[in-house]
Amino acid sequence: MNRLLMSPILLAVMAGLAFAQDAPEPVYGGEVAVSITADPPGWDPSASTSQEIPRVVYHNVLEGLVRFDREGAIVPALAERWEMTDGGLTWTFYLRSGVKFHDGTDLSLGDVVSKFERARNPDSGHTHPEYYAAIETITADEATNSVTFRLSTPSSSLLYNLARPDSVIYPADKAETQRSQPIGTGPFRFVDYIEGSEVRLERFEDYYLDGVPYLDAVTFRIIGDPNTRFAALRAGDLDMIGVALSPEQCIQIRGDASLRCTEGTATTEITLAMNNSRGALKDRRVRQAITHAIDKNAIVEGAMFGLGTVIGTHMSPAESYYIDLTETYPYDPERARQLLEEAGYGDGSLTISFELPEPYNIERRSGQVIAQQLAEVGIDVELSVVEWGTWIQRIFLGGDYDMTIIGHSEPRDINIYGNPDYYYKYDNPAIGELLAAAEAAQDEADQIAAYQTIARIIAEDAVNVWVFSPPYLVAAADDVYGFWQNQPTPSINMTEVYRAP
Repeated sequence: MNRLLMSPILLAVMAGLAFAQDAPEPVYGGEVAVSITADPPGWDPSASTSQEIPRVVYHNVLEGLVRFDREGAIVPALAERWEMTDGGLTWTFYLRSGVKFHDGTDLSLGDVVSKFERARNPDSGHTHPEYYAAIETITADEATNSVTFRLSTPSSSLLYNLARPDSVIYPADKAETQRSQPIGTGPFRFVDYIEGSEVRLERFEDYYLDGVPYLDAVTFRIIGDPNTRFAALRAGDLDMIGVALSPEQCIQIRGDASLRCTEGTATTEITLAMNNSRGALKDRRVRQAITHAIDKNAIVEGAMFGLGTVIGTHMSPAESYYIDLTETYPYDPERARQLLEEAGYGDGSLTISFELPEPYNIERRSGQVIAQQLAEVGIDVELSVVEWGTWIQRIFLGGDYDMTIIGHSEPRDINIYGNPDYYYKYDNPAIGELLAAAEAAQDEADQIAAYQTIARIIAEDAVNVWVFSPPYLVAAADDVYGFWQNQPTPSINMTEVYRAP
């Protein structure tokens, strides 16, 4: 792991992250207002890859058979237990009794069967049908209140995929309304959404787990500007910033007795994405040159005040298959110039459009530094900022761009490099073969080996520039406790959050 040395600024930040005292006993009642950064395109996490959706609804509103806990372990949710038989070809999940949806209807086996029949259908609009491709049949057994998945081939990632936000379950007859009015089984029910402003959740009195949630209500306020978010926190209009908090804001909090900041692990990779099918970027030498031209350590120091881990492929240190590939193409501006000359751009004739997503401050700041570094090796960068909805539609979904930068926060998503239609437009059949080998792996070591081979290939092909993995920073009022301090999956989980008297 290429962990940066701690600068005096970083040490100051770390000192400010410590809790002054142990958390008091939980109490019931009250409300908390927490910020998110952008309006998501609907509220169904299985219909969009926008991570703003699960930040609000995962486990708060919508649940699956299993889920991730705050440390990343897979634990029971709507299924109270499960078993695997037949050499990994049969998985049976035994549902809890007495679970109700927020509309008052009972969770049924039919709801579960319907969900996964739809999820594995490539024509259903589900974002990731590949997660369920190994499922051959789905059957329900009323006598044991269970659902059984029969697989065509062993799938080492099936349980992990069933814990993802994509696998949340809602009433079978209301699948089409989830984008606007999600109905789940979670501890909070979705009450109101004011576009561009806020989302309100309220305690679900019929939640099947005793003792939680503690809060009566949670309001997620949509605030794109980081300075506005921080001002709202300091003014008491917000109680918590659960995503996109900057390191310098942690420094300021250190001197405020009414606020505190925590630092934890995250599965995010700040990624300079390149369209591998576009113009000069089709040439691996150009992509290699761009990678050599970027001083990642300088970006972490400048944009993150030293808080972050430089990475060299699509993996964060928080993930089990992480491998340090930062030296594949180290910072070397002279080598970058040589590669540009070999590719026919030694005369400074290369112009690249670089579009930064409007609501994400860390990405924008990193992108501005990158543009300066690329200019130093003779690449003319046309820098612009695009509105989030435009970024989603034209860049992410349409693939119409040269370069952009974004934080990829979904865990274990290296499978995206096996999809030539993904917005990177990277086409390498070997990746698909390795992903299949990882799925068929009989033990974790073989699975990790396959993933790490993929990591090496995409690093050597310079598909993107993976800049750094940031920590998960949370700022909260000093009377707010119980929030997740790590981010094993994108979720601002409010189930155990409470306000101390």
